[in-house]
Amino acid sequence: MELKYKLHMKHILPLILALCLFTNCSKDDAASKDYTYYYPTDEASITNENIPGSTEAFDPKGIAIANEKLYVINGNVLEIFNALTLAHIKTIKEYTKGTTTIPLTSLTSVSIDNGRIYVGSTESRLFVFDEITNAGISTVGNGQWWQTFVHVFGVVAKDGLVFVKEKEKSIKVLDATQITETSDWNLKPIAKLNTLNGYTEVYSMDIFDGNLVVAGRDAKSYLYYNIANIKANAAASLTTPIEPQKVQFVDIKPIAVSFSKEWAVTSENVGSASYLKLYPKSEFNKMNYKAVLSVSDILGQNPFGTIVSTAQLEDRIFLSDNTNKKIRVIKLNKSVIAEQNN
Repeated sequence: MELKYKLHMKHILPLILALCLFTNCSKDDAASKDYTYYYPTDEASITNENIPGSTEAFDPKGIAIANEKLYVINGNVLEIFNALTLAHIKTIKEYTKGTTTIPLTSLTSVSIDNGRIYVGSTESRLFVFDEITNAGISTVGNGQWWQTFVHVFGVVAKDGLVFVKEKEKSIKVLDATQITETSDWNLKPIAKLNTLNGYTEVYSMDIFDGNLVVAGRDAKSYLYYNIANIKANAAASLTTPIEPQKVQFVDIKPIAVSFSKEWAVTSENVGSASYLKLYPKSEFNKMNYKAVLSVSDILGQNPFGTIVSTAQLEDRIFLSDNTNKKIRVIKLNKSVIAEQNN
């Protein structure tokens, strides 16, 4: 099926200049008066029409990119696409290991690390698949909310740790080596984190420069947990969960966060509007929230719905727009404008 390409290149320069009146544009060199601006254009979208044989309404939630593949949580299934061509590769509907088959239901989140795919479900399970074969490796939790997890609303795995966001205000931390083909489903966490607020919302998390960063939508802040501190205080945190460092916002609700080569790629709700924002990673890690891009639509058209997850590959930004039931693929453009001194 053809992708829906929507390019809006007409009158871009005036729109860039207008956009920069309302956003924080970066300034490369005050002496030369050269200004660098970033602006997005629509490139493509993914809906259920791009999934062969699909008859279900598209319900995108968590997304992730690894090894040029795009992983999309879609209701009760995990979809896999080629992240470069956007061609559909596979639909995973169930977890299978030996004679055990568990249908996937109520999925929320996905993360890929060290050859494994981690998939979270509000049915109080974390499914772990082999990234290459997609065969089941293990499940954590048995589907009963009073056991291992009280539902799962987010997951991120990196550098040997697995962070699992539960209902309300808890993140449980597992060591990836705990999860094996023969491990028990009822694994005990090595540490616990406190997200301050929360209930049953899908949460977005990522890791950068030694910190777990959580888009704390209910806390109205980005939440930072130093991983070295988590390890040092792991035992004590099982009794008193570790609280984050944060800067308190008034009207902003961070919904999604992910890190690419240059940027913290985020989505934030302000009132009824949803914004895509790009922050330089180094500044974001210092809690300096000066965005180089802050837009709620594409060049004045096609406003964003609630973006529950973000990812970037090269100059493409992928947005899981759950309100509009699509993955929006945005091209990030860069323009350098030199001010003439006459």
